[in-house]
Amino acid sequence: QVQLVESGGGLVQPGESLRLSCAASGSIIDISLMAWYRQAPGNQRELVADITFIGMLNYADSVKGRFTISRDNAKKTVYLQMNSLKPEDTAVYYCKVRLRPRGSSQFDDYWGQGTQVTVSS
Repeated sequence: QVQLVESGGGLVQPGESLRLSCAASGSIIDISLMAWYRQAPGNQRELVADITFIGMLNYADSVKGRFTISRDNAKKTVYLQMNSLKPEDTAVYYCKVRLRPRGSSQFDDYWGQGTQVTVSS
């Protein structure tokens, strides 16, 4: 069984920083793409950033220059460093990991439970 556990959300003021973590555990053979999404009330879930196994990066235009995604393959963990946070970054943040579990021949997407990030003065 595969689990994704997120941590690091919270309430911060505009301009401050937060670091999110998402650790995968369980019977995992391979991990390919790791990503962060977010969903604000009334909005659709949107991609924030993703990173391939070899470290190729992709960011939403709204977070370029402020957010940094990284991963530790040995720890099966993906991070999102969020700097210069704005009120419009307020959302529930979800990690998504594309992985191949033990006993399977294909990769599937797994989602974390979500962590709330609130940016407010």
